[in-house]
Amino acid sequence: MNHHVLVVDDDPTVSDVVRRYLEKDGCRVRLAGDGEAALAAANAEMPDLVVLDLMMPGIDGIEVCRRLRRRAPDLPVVMLTALGEEPDRVLGLEVGADDYVTKPFSPRELTLRIRSILRRTGQVQKSQPQPQPHSTLADGDLVVDTSRRLVTMAGVQVKLTKGEFDLLVFLMNHAGRTWTHQQLLEKVWGWSVGETGTVTTAMARLRAKIQPDEGFPKRILTSYGAGYRFERVGGGHA
Repeated sequence: MNHHVLVVDDDPTVSDVVRRYLEKDGCRVRLAGDGEAALAAANAEMPDLVVLDLMMPGIDGIEVCRRLRRRAPDLPVVMLTALGEEPDRVLGLEVGADDYVTKPFSPRELTLRIRSILRRTGQVQKSQPQPQPHSTLADGDLVVDTSRRLVTMAGVQVKLTKGEFDLLVFLMNHAGRTWTHQQLLEKVWGWSVGETGTVTTAMARLRAKIQPDEGFPKRILTSYGAGYRFERVGGGHA
């Protein structure tokens, strides 16, 4: 059965281009021109993935994403943003968007990203994700339950987005090894092409949540000019 993708944008030209590329890729596409129409469409039939414009009149993309995620916590959402809207992009990732694409964008690249997200979230069955070596990862007071997708610090739950969680698990499973932005984009997000800013944003937010003292960074370290690595600071396994 074709995957059902809901495309939400108040620019009919953008919506039509995205629709044509997704239909060519085998998706079944429904269009919505504003937030209210998007929520109504999702109520009628919950899609497999939503392509959601950030800035729209009435109910904006942030609020639409927030409401959709209340009903379907695992629903993949890709936000479309304009240049210069970084604070809003960060907020979009915080409320549950899986990724953002900056306008103007390549429709083909967007299609490839959507395919990768559907595959990564289990919507596409032709490539199953590899099981993690452990169901629980621990480093001192940082504990990650991979089966329940639950992270705690000193017994207190840390709320992570899907991208942040997957990034943390990957780094912990490869502790001590340095990864470039492009390698992380491929290994964690499954994209051979795309904006490495996705990695930068997710990394910054993850660091802020598990190592709040920026003056004394630990666990996720920067190898300047090379990338990022996870260094253990306590007991447990990673």
